[in-house]
Amino acid sequence: MQLEFFGTGAGVPGKFRNVSSVVLRLLDEANEVWMFDCGEGTQQQILRSTLKPRKINKIFITHLHGDHIFGLPGLLSSRSFQGGNDDLTIYGPVGIKRYVQTALQVSQTRLAYHIHYVELTSPGVIYEDSQFTVKAAQLDHQIESWGFRVEEHDHPGELMVDKLQEEHIPAGPVYGKLKLGQQVTLADGRTINGQDFIGAPQPGRTVTILGDTRKTANIAALADHADVLVHESTFGKGEAKLAHNYFHSTNIQAAQTADQAQVGRLLLTHISARYTAKMARELQQQAQQIFPRSKVVKDFDVIEIPFQKKE
Repeated sequence: MQLEFFGTGAGVPGKFRNVSSVVLRLLDEANEVWMFDCGEGTQQQILRSTLKPRKINKIFITHLHGDHIFGLPGLLSSRSFQGGNDDLTIYGPVGIKRYVQTALQVSQTRLAYHIHYVELTSPGVIYEDSQFTVKAAQLDHQIESWGFRVEEHDHPGELMVDKLQEEHIPAGPVYGKLKLGQQVTLADGRTINGQDFIGAPQPGRTVTILGDTRKTANIAALADHADVLVHESTFGKGEAKLAHNYFHSTNIQAAQTADQAQVGRLLLTHISARYTAKMARELQQQAQQIFPRSKVVKDFDVIEIPFQKKE
């Protein structure tokens, strides 16, 4: 599981930061890639990575401001041209369907795949399968904005082969039955319960990705004990009043949220062009004073999300 950032800037594209887009690579887990927001120029950024647009099968849009959606029609078109035939689902605020369909109709673009739309009208679970659950909750921005919580389900415990060998249980098809937790009778007459030879489940990972927002109570539930929290940081220390007036957050507010929610790691994005390289480092250092595991991400950063070590 990896996060790859294609745009970490705020408002308009800059020389060193494109506008918002990040993907959650789930290639090992589900052979899928999920995108969160798709600002202008996102597919140009993708060209500088190893990502294939046809692998993207879900796109989550936090809100309908241009710096989060203007790259979407082009990406959808290119996905079709580049052999993407599998259906794709877009999740987002009411209006995302009309926006995409209008852009495709006016440009007379025909896609080789079907788009399913899930327009968000209430908080809660918006997607679930055997491996993942995705929850959404509304944030506090100038227009409707959402945050997403991706929860990986726990992985079954591994078969304790060393323990089996200590009990002189020979390898073979019986191991497969024991791994399923079944009870088996061995050739020597012993009855073995597979549950006794399966380790503790491996807790799944949780990733929280927020849209533009100022401080709001819903963030706490979305971020609670997440392995990674992706939080906007449009403003810096001492600019809380400005952030509130413009419906955004500061690095300090994000760090306080991360600390209170007891997340594993805080990734600060949506960085204003006012913050150059040196000032961006200062944003990070200020956040680290409150939450040490804070990082200001850059375009093309790839963040690994490992499993938590078992106690």
